[in-house]
Amino acid sequence: MEHQFADAVLEGAGVRLSPLGPGDVDDVTAGCRDELTQRWLPLPSPYTHDVARAFIEDIAPGMHASGAGIVRRIEVGGRLCGVIDLKKTDWRARTTEIGYWVAPWGRGRGLAGRASKLLADWALSEQGMARVVIHCAVGNMSSQRAAVSAGFTREGVARSAGIVHAGRVDLVVFGKVSSDLDVA
Repeated sequence: MEHQFADAVLEGAGVRLSPLGPGDVDDVTAGCRDELTQRWLPLPSPYTHDVARAFIEDIAPGMHASGAGIVRRIEVGGRLCGVIDLKKTDWRARTTEIGYWVAPWGRGRGLAGRASKLLADWALSEQGMARVVIHCAVGNMSSQRAAVSAGFTREGVARSAGIVHAGRVDLVVFGKVSSDLDVA
């Protein structure tokens, strides 16, 4: 398919980004049940094994097959430590958005930033994207630090642009474009 990301495994900066599999159900469930993850992402609550299984077996492959994006596990030392994806992809405009979460056992190691840099740089250099964005809730400072560490530029705040379990939130917009790769 012309408008589909390559089904690639990416490695670099101490992380491996690979497809989710049936063995990831427990870790995805635990990571998505986490209080901090639930605070910043509008995930189902309660987040059950059935929800994780549907995400892994149906939603993630469906995103890839349709060209809407690609989902990858953030792996360190063979263990899933989070999930990252490209989503809301517009192939005509050559734009896409990165979303991510890091499980409690993977936090504090810069994984979201390293994984975001790896995925964004691949999308820009090898998949023909012209622009990749990350949206972070204004209060989610860890996510904002990850975007900056991945080489994204803070572009502004989109008012009332997101939703979390507590209600609507402003989102900080970070962008990275293909010409940024020449600087990095």
